[in-house]
Formats: sequence, structure tokens, C-alpha cells
Amino acid sequence: MSGTNFTLFLLAALVIAAVPGPGILYVAARTLSGGKRAGIASTFGTALGGLVHVIAGGLGVSAIILASAELFAALKFAGAIYLIWLGIRTFREARHLLPEQIAPVDSKRAFRDGVLVEALNPKTAAFFLAFIPQFLDPAGSYPALQFMTLGLVSVALNTLVDFIVVLMASTAHSSLVRRPHLLQRLRQGSGLFIAGLGISLALARRPAS
Repeated sequence: MSGTNFTLFLLAALVIAAVPGPGILYVAARTLSGGKRAGIASTFGTALGGLVHVIAGGLGVSAIILASAELFAALKFAGAIYLIWLGIRTFREARHLLPEQIAPVDSKRAFRDGVLVEALNPKTAAFFLAFIPQFLDPAGSYPALQFMTLGLVSVALNTLVDFIVVLMASTAHSSLVRRPHLLQRLRQGSGLFIAGLGISLALARRPAS
């Protein structure tokens, strides 16, 4: 890949990473409701989930899934159901605790949730397959390795932006700790928002081939 082409890729990937999307909103919601540690764990989780799509895209697995209406629907609904279940669980946990009983979200659970939420999202696979091939060098060797390399860079940029979002959201969360009733309502709202992301994913259509 030429230096000019890679520079264009970096600029495009950075702009896309900075545009608020479901991933940023999910991490922000987890941070606002669970605190900085939950936000950081969620960020690492979504990054690992993104790498799953990068590897799958490089090996051709994502193309097979997107080409099949049945496989796309299965992955989509698995991700949607998990998001909706996660949102309902977050809402119910906040609802059935007294404000003074609310504790930080377990980091291991936040990390696991982040991995599954991202890995089960076929829209991420569709994005990588639509975006990265534009910057591959057709005359170069090992196109799969080129794909994975650019995908890794894209995931790294997304993760960097997510960390910035976590820092901003954790500042707001710190001020809410002193207002437990408001924090309880925020956790309930975050649960509803996460469930809403799941409904949005369930309604997503398979990209036209």
C-alpha cells in the first residue's frame, strides 16, 4: 500500500471513529451507569469483538454470512436479543435496589458484555467489508493480511475515541455518585437505551450485494 493511500485511510477511519454511532453510545451508557471501570472494561470488550469481525472479514467468513440471508438474520437476532436482555437486566437491577445499595458494575461482566455485543453485530462486519477493501492494494500480495492490518488500525482508532468518551462520561458519573436517586434513574435509563439499541439492530436490513 502506498503512503498516500494509507494516509487517506487513516483520515477516513479517524473521521468515522469520531462520528457518534451505536458503539460510542453503548460505551457512554455503560460508563454513565456503571462508572469509569465499567466503561474501560466495555471499551476493551468491544475492541475484542471488533477484532473478531476483522479476522472473520480477512478470512472470508463475514462475506459468507452477509451473502446468506439466513446466517445474517441468525447473527442479527442473536445480537439483538442479547442487547435487549442486557438492557432489561440493567433496568431491573437498578429498579430493585435502593439508591444507597447501588454498587459499581462488575468489570469482568462489562468486558464480557462488550465482546458479545460487538461480535454479534453483523452491521460491524458489513462496515469492514464495505470500507476496508477500498484501500487495499490490488497489486500487492496477501490481501487477507492487508485487510486485517487495516482492520486492526480501524479498531485501534475506534478504541481511542471510546476511551475519550469514557473519560468524559466518567466525569459526569462521579458527580452523580453524590446523588444516588438520580444515579438509579440514570441506570434505568441506560438499560432502556441499551435495549433500544437491540431493537434497532433487530430492524436492520441485510446490505444489498
